[in-house]
Amino acid sequence: MANLEIRNITKKFNDTEVLSDMNIDVRQGEFFSIVGPSGCGKTTLLRIIGGLEFPDSGKIIVNGKDITSLPPQKRKIGIVFQNYALFPNMTVYQNIAYGLEILKTDKSVLKNKINSVLDIVSLSHKTNNSVTSLSGGEQQRVSLARVIVTEPELILFDEPLSNLDYSLRIETRNELKRLQRDVGITSVYVTHDQTEALALSDRIAVLNKGVVQQTGSPYEVYYNPKNSFTASFIGHANLFDEKNSEQIFKINTGKNKVLALLPEEIILTKDDEEGKGKITDVQFTGFSIEYSIQIINSDRIIKTLCTTTSETEHLKTGDRVSLKISENNRDSNLRILDK
Repeated sequence: MANLEIRNITKKFNDTEVLSDMNIDVRQGEFFSIVGPSGCGKTTLLRIIGGLEFPDSGKIIVNGKDITSLPPQKRKIGIVFQNYALFPNMTVYQNIAYGLEILKTDKSVLKNKINSVLDIVSLSHKTNNSVTSLSGGEQQRVSLARVIVTEPELILFDEPLSNLDYSLRIETRNELKRLQRDVGITSVYVTHDQTEALALSDRIAVLNKGVVQQTGSPYEVYYNPKNSFTASFIGHANLFDEKNSEQIFKINTGKNKVLALLPEEIILTKDDEEGKGKITDVQFTGFSIEYSIQIINSDRIIKTLCTTTSETEHLKTGDRVSLKISENNRDSNLRILDK
């Protein structure tokens, strides 16, 4: 297991700065996610950690050792790629053995290591199968096993679940979290999927335009965002400027500030006379109902979310509604953030 220190990393491509003076600490044995929209610099940072790119300035430090200038093969870092990077002409066993053979591992040691890692990823019964015969989730486990078997100090994950369908992604996500806990290897996970990052991580770094916006536990970044970007990206929060927060909720945010409310923190009530919003879309998911509401006399659309019960008031498209903040968030938990 490793401690990872990212110190003042800056990277430009042509004249565009992709990473700007970035500092992140990843603790030993931690599952740490780097999350942000496309183009925010998260994949570039992952490649710099792995030695596939080099920074213009700054350092990558693992267990107190500066590895910034080392080639990938000397970093003791494993990478699980988005496309799995498996050899289609090889069996499960041969794919996992490949890295050990490159390292010229003794055959008896090699066999024991592979059998052990096959047990860990629950693929012992698929040892001699071609990887092309496996499901997407099984291929992902082979990809992970091939990394684990070389005993790296750190594992990097480059959006490894993005190629799976929804149900398989959930299943593999749960399996991935279990495996990381069992093996205990420090892991850095890059994704644009906020839900995935919240579910898997011990801590999260939120990136935007090459700058770290916030680092903290999933709970911290979801419920206590430091700025409007983190609030809207992680929690899909609705942001109300000074005018709208006063008009709708009778709350004065002050200039250049916004009121950030999560979709589940806004309660709707049908109000044909004085409602400040009009429902434009209703999406029923079983467990919850998501409403899209257009603010009256405005093009602004906000989202609200409520859990479904037999007592839920079923509002419909076209209904005029009033909006209020749930009692749990009305006073002490209001988020007034910089724009």
